[in-house]
Amino acid sequence: HESKYNCHLMEKIESENLLHRAFSVFLFNSKYELLLQQRSATKVTFPLVWTNTCCSHPLYRESELIQENYLGVRNAAQRKLLDELGIPAEDVPVDQFTPLGRMLYKAPSDGKWGEHELDYLLFIVRDVKVVPNPDEVADVKYVSREQLKELIRKADAGEEGLKLSPWFRLVVDNFLMGWWDHVEKGTLNEAVDMETIHKLK
Repeated sequence: HESKYNCHLMEKIESENLLHRAFSVFLFNSKYELLLQQRSATKVTFPLVWTNTCCSHPLYRESELIQENYLGVRNAAQRKLLDELGIPAEDVPVDQFTPLGRMLYKAPSDGKWGEHELDYLLFIVRDVKVVPNPDEVADVKYVSREQLKELIRKADAGEEGLKLSPWFRLVVDNFLMGWWDHVEKGTLNEAVDMETIHKLK
């Protein structure tokens, strides 16, 4: 059984062209603010970087391999929201996640570590209890669109040492604002496109 970190070794990703499934959760409250997390300082990849609500990988277990209606990915998302943010499963029922799209990307974190992933983008609108796990998460905050734009401005200007994860930035730059309209209107289903694999860098 190889070390769980092997999937993140950039030289291995490049030499073997490894690809693994991932998911990214975008959780909005009833005021349509997006929950962001700052990754903990002890993370192997992208420490102290701000990103969307939760990102991880489905485990190789029966409940997370179910392909029908992307149920495996939804089950994994529910598990990881509890692990990282202490959000109880009953606050995020699996049938409330809307898989909106898939994107393929590579992102080096530093010379040694990185990601090469087919990322399932899951949206959910729920008011939840959040009790962050300090091993996983340094900080959390809800942001409006305007507040997110200000975060992006600061990150681009190098202010306050603020950094955004590359995958979150790809979603922001390519999809998020249009999808946010659908969140507010309650029309997320109109935005779903699970056929296309968006290849982004």
